[in-house]
Amino acid sequence: MTLRAIAEAGQLALGDSDADAVLAWVAETFGYRTAVACSMADAVLPAVVAQHLPWVDTLFLETGYHFAETIGTRDAVEASMQLSIVDVLPKLTVAEQDAEYGENLYQRDPAACCDMRKVEPLHRTLQGYEVWITGVRRDEGPTRADTPFITWDEKNGLVKVNPLAAWTFDDLLAYADDNDVIVNPLVNDGYPSIGCATCTRRVAPGEDPRAGRWAGLDKTECGLHT
Repeated sequence: MTLRAIAEAGQLALGDSDADAVLAWVAETFGYRTAVACSMADAVLPAVVAQHLPWVDTLFLETGYHFAETIGTRDAVEASMQLSIVDVLPKLTVAEQDAEYGENLYQRDPAACCDMRKVEPLHRTLQGYEVWITGVRRDEGPTRADTPFITWDEKNGLVKVNPLAAWTFDDLLAYADDNDVIVNPLVNDGYPSIGCATCTRRVAPGEDPRAGRWAGLDKTECGLHT
């Protein structure tokens, strides 16, 4: 059975089950041919996954533009949890990108910057796996409202699993609180969605959780999930 067929069968069989059932299926079907993508806004996703796949590879996109709090969260997670963090690096350092494309590319062409520092590095890294697990949730905004638990990722050529798709932001925080899971301190400082420091602002009460990402630009996604 092809990976695409496995994804389709999994979605059909599990439908709108729950995170635990979906991750049990991942562990049984793929084992450690699995990668978890974590932005380090919190460690809830790797904590939930670790119940089924302890020491699974956890991919962190090291863009070179992160908040200091995000790097601190990454380091605390690596030191205290049962996972193996893999830093996913762009081909160019920030200095090399500035030299080749000019400084502050994220202001002039944010799509190109995201592609070089996030999309291409992740695509390259995912070629070593058969499934990747993300923390995408339906409540994050209109572009994510129909997120399935299991799908075929055509762009990256592997199965994509979103076990927390049906969770809300409050569910996430409650799980973190109940299970003593690390949360980026920026989350409690008005940043419900955290990306690069250069392209993320605080979110006002009542705003879409991702309203602080690329604020003022006609851009709502970095390209990882589109």
